[in-house]
Amino acid sequence: VLNVVSGGTLMEENGVIQTSQTRVSSVFLQQQNKPIHGSYFDQKIPVPEDDGQSVFSLRKLWAFTGPGFLMSIAYLDPGNIESDLQSGAKAGFQLLWVLLGATVIGLCLQRLAARLGVVTGMHLAEVCHRQYHTVPRIILWLMVELAIIGSDMQEVIGCAIAFSLLSSGRYDPTSRVLITIVDTFFFLFLDKYGLRKLEAFFGVLIAIMAFTFGYEYVTVRPDQGALLKGMFVPYCHGCGSAQLLQAVGIVGAVIMPHNIYLHSALVKSRDVDRSNQREVREANKYFFIESAIALFVSFIINVFVVAVFAEAFYEKTNEEVYSICNKSGSPHVDLFPLNNETLEVDIYKGGVVLGCFFGPAALYIWAVGILAAGQSSTMTGTYSGQFVMEGFLNMRWSRFARVLLTRSLAITPTLFVAIFQDVQHLTGMNDLLNALMSLQLPFALIPILTFTSLPSLMHDFANGLFWKVGGSVVVLAVCCINVYFVVAYVTHLDTVWLYVLSAFLSLFYLGFVGYLVSGKLQRTFSYVIINLLTPT
Repeated sequence: VLNVVSGGTLMEENGVIQTSQTRVSSVFLQQQNKPIHGSYFDQKIPVPEDDGQSVFSLRKLWAFTGPGFLMSIAYLDPGNIESDLQSGAKAGFQLLWVLLGATVIGLCLQRLAARLGVVTGMHLAEVCHRQYHTVPRIILWLMVELAIIGSDMQEVIGCAIAFSLLSSGRYDPTSRVLITIVDTFFFLFLDKYGLRKLEAFFGVLIAIMAFTFGYEYVTVRPDQGALLKGMFVPYCHGCGSAQLLQAVGIVGAVIMPHNIYLHSALVKSRDVDRSNQREVREANKYFFIESAIALFVSFIINVFVVAVFAEAFYEKTNEEVYSICNKSGSPHVDLFPLNNETLEVDIYKGGVVLGCFFGPAALYIWAVGILAAGQSSTMTGTYSGQFVMEGFLNMRWSRFARVLLTRSLAITPTLFVAIFQDVQHLTGMNDLLNALMSLQLPFALIPILTFTSLPSLMHDFANGLFWKVGGSVVVLAVCCINVYFVVAYVTHLDTVWLYVLSAFLSLFYLGFVGYLVSGKLQRTFSYVIINLLTPT
């Protein structure tokens, strides 16, 4: 609701939008006495100066390189790897175009996240803290925290599976999860040695994934014609509900809600003068280029995994795999029943069948790649949890306390599962967790689209009509996908109380999404009315 105040100034009651007779001012300018906290890291990377005449500078691109590659880790986590291999095993090369489309959409969303952090000097969780009322803010935080927990469970599970493959199952799942916890705490404090060294360490982990999964790709030698057709021709011949659900899983695995919060915070690690519009515009340009390069690398690595399993294991039966594993002397032959049903693979079985078909080296190299994926994404997931908790709750704790709390939230559910289940049941959880990521997507998409569309917040860098319409279409498509998934999942339930619980949760979910959308429309409408009523 708008109030008219003296002097011809119009403002929104909660201080979200203010205007004067001459310009629209940002909400952050109303709180100049409140310090805006810097990035989580203790240092900022300086950006080299130039004469301002060059269109592109490699030195400047190098200075801005880092946040995009840390962000791209989420596109390479064990949940993505499992989604990739299942896509190849179930649909061959036919869903590569879905992976490509999801990656392009992800790049567009990461662009919005980076712009928000650069222009406002605050990350998405901090903006939510200042823009939403207490109750919806807490609900939104819980939704994002649920996504982070689900993602972290996938990552810890991936590390545990990698340790199992490397050690030939010598340690129980609980021990492997505990090992992952300890080494994650160790690696997380690497940023004490400098932000650039931390970013270099993540670069090494990405290089390990590229080498290991690239080795599998070269070993299998997929059909390049079929690969290109699957990537650029949107088709899926003979696909049914299983392949459609797999396509939904790809979207949920690639576009992670907490990653948008993470990227908006990471870009604050560069020393950009936000009062200088040229520097802000330049930072936006270089962050976008860096993100595009990083996501291109992650896409190629994902394609490696899809292509390996599409070429080698598409339409293979359990009996065929059992026969080959038995001949190779694999100790895991009991994983494959003697029947003619189509082979179903996961991260654990995937390593086993690679070892059966292409030798032990393929198994161990696969395990190293999964370990790098799990370890790197576990660390970035922890950073996401810290940014989200600090931003939404405005908490400023010590580094150790933040790491301990955020890791405990993610590790505890995984530890309980590891205690009561074996490694095969651990890896089977990834499908459900990928679906959970997809369900939480609107709680990142709607806020980022809302805030980057507000001229009162973004000034000259607010979204244009193309980004507003395109973003709205993406949000609508994601919600439709989620409704389809819920209906498909609920139809397999046999208990009445589960039907009732699912219905209740679905109503709450749709109601809260509707609330966030209505808030976006109200803010846009308020801004339009203010500008119509304000004299020029």
